[in-house]
Amino acid sequence: MGFVWNFPLFTIVLSLFSGVLCTVLSGKKAKIYTMIYEVILIMMTGAVLSYTMRTGQSFTYVMGEFPAPWGNEIRAGILEALMAVSFLVIMLCSVIAGGRYLKKDLDESRINLYFTLINLMTAALMSIIWTNDIFTGYVFLEILTLTSCGILLVREIGRTTLAAMRYMILNLLGSGLFLLGVVLLYDITGHLLMVNMHQSIVEIAKEPAHLPVLSIALGILTIGLAIKSGLFPFHFWMPDTYGRATPTSAAILSSLVSKAYILLLFKIYYRVVGMEVLKVLPLNRILLILGMCGIIFGSFSAIRARNINRMTAFSSAAQIGYIYMGLGIGGIAGYTAAMFHILAHALTKSQLFLTTPRLAEVSGDRLEFKYMQGSALKCRAAGRTFIISSLSMIGIPILAGFSSKLLFGVAAVDSGSWRTVIAVMVVLAVSSLLNAMYFIRTMVRIYTDPEREKTPDDTDGEVVTAKEPGAEQAQEPDADDEERPYEGQTTGLDYHLPMIVLTAGNVFLGLFSWVIVDLIQRGLAMF
Repeated sequence: MGFVWNFPLFTIVLSLFSGVLCTVLSGKKAKIYTMIYEVILIMMTGAVLSYTMRTGQSFTYVMGEFPAPWGNEIRAGILEALMAVSFLVIMLCSVIAGGRYLKKDLDESRINLYFTLINLMTAALMSIIWTNDIFTGYVFLEILTLTSCGILLVREIGRTTLAAMRYMILNLLGSGLFLLGVVLLYDITGHLLMVNMHQSIVEIAKEPAHLPVLSIALGILTIGLAIKSGLFPFHFWMPDTYGRATPTSAAILSSLVSKAYILLLFKIYYRVVGMEVLKVLPLNRILLILGMCGIIFGSFSAIRARNINRMTAFSSAAQIGYIYMGLGIGGIAGYTAAMFHILAHALTKSQLFLTTPRLAEVSGDRLEFKYMQGSALKCRAAGRTFIISSLSMIGIPILAGFSSKLLFGVAAVDSGSWRTVIAVMVVLAVSSLLNAMYFIRTMVRIYTDPEREKTPDDTDGEVVTAKEPGAEQAQEPDADDEERPYEGQTTGLDYHLPMIVLTAGNVFLGLFSWVIVDLIQRGLAMF
C-alpha cells in the first residue's frame, strides 16, 4: 500500500480538524487558513487522481483494519478523485471571490464560525465522494445539510431566515426518506458496504417476486435525495435559498451541495444496484420523465423571474433536470453525460452567483432587472464573466454547456430507443431556446447604455429620458426584497483570479471534453 492511499482519509480528517481550529481563530486568520488548507487538499486529491490514472486501478482503504462486513471503507478511483479535485477548486474559488461580501453580511465576530461551517461542509463533501459505506454516506449527508443551513442563516434578514427554515424542513424530510431507504436495503441485504450490498442485490434480483420490495426501497431513497437536490417537482425551495444567500453560500450550495446529493445517488445506482438490475426496475423511466419536466419548467420559471439571482436559481433547477435525465437514460453513455454535466454546471453556476452581486453593486445595490440596465458597462469584468457563463448555459460551442448537451444527445442515440431519442432531442432543442431567451435578454439589458433611451424633446431641444411605466416608484424597494447594499470597489484580484480559473475550466471542458469523458469512463470501469 502506497502512502498516497492515506490521502482520501487525510482530506476528511484535516477538514474536520480545520473546522474545530477555526472556532478559535479570528475571522481574517480563519479565512487565510481555510484557503491554505484547501490548496493542500487539492494537492492531495490531485496526487490520488495521478496515482489512479497511472496504475489504472482503484484502491480501497479499510479503516480500523476490520474487514467487511464489519469495517468501514474508503474507495478511490479516477472518477472519485476527479470529482474531489473539481469540488475543492470550486470551493476555493467561491471562498476567495465571495469573501469580501462576508464583511457586509456577517458580524466580524462570526466570520470565523462561517469558515468553521465551510470546513465541516468540505469534510462532508469529501466523505460522500470517497465513502464505500452507505450508512457513512447518510451520516455525512446530515452534516452537509446542517452546515448548508448554517451558511444560509449567516445573512440575517427576514427572507433568508425563512428560506433557511424551509430548506431545513425539506432537507430533513429528504434525509428521513433516505434513511428509511437505507434501512430497507440493509434489511434486504444484511450489509452496509456498497460492494457487499451489490452482491446480495444481484442474487435477490434473480427472483422476480423480490423486485417490488427492492423497487420500493430504492424509490423511497431516490425521493429523499431528489428533494434534497431539487429535482422537479421538489425544486420550489431553490429561488429563495440561492437568491437570498450571501454570494459565497449561493455559489457553494448551487454548484457543490446539490451535486453531492446526486453523486451519492449515482454511487448507489451504479455501485450498489448495478446497471443490469436497474434495467428491470422502473426507476430509469421515472427519472427520465422528471428530469425532462425539470428542464422545461425550470426554464419557464427563469423566464418569468424579475430578479437576476432568482433567474439564476431557477436555471439551476433546469440544470439539475439535465443530470437526472442522464441518469434516466442510463448506460455508460447516460452516466458519462450526467457526470460531465455535474462538472460543467458546477463551474458555470458558481461563476454566475459570484458575478451577479458585482453587477448589483453598480446598479444601485439592487438585483431586479429594471435597475440593472448598463451595469456591465460600469463593471466590465463582471459583464465578461456573465457573458461567458450565460453562453455556456445556452450551449454555445467551445464552452462546457455545449459539450454537455452533445453528450446527452449521444447518450440518447446510444440507448437504442427511438422514443428516448426523440424526447431527449426535443427537450434539448426547446431548453436551449428557452435558455437563450432569458440569458440573452439579460445580456442585452446589462449592456444597454441608459443614455440611448434619451430622445430629443420637440419643443425646446432638451434631452429627456424615456421612462418606463411605474418609473416614479422605482426607488421604492419591492415588498419581497430585503437585499443589503454592497458598497465599494467592484473588481480586484480577489475576483479576477477565481474567475480566470473557473473560465479556464469552462473552456477546457468545451474544447477538450474528450479528455474528461475518457477520465469519467475509465473511472466508471473501476467504479
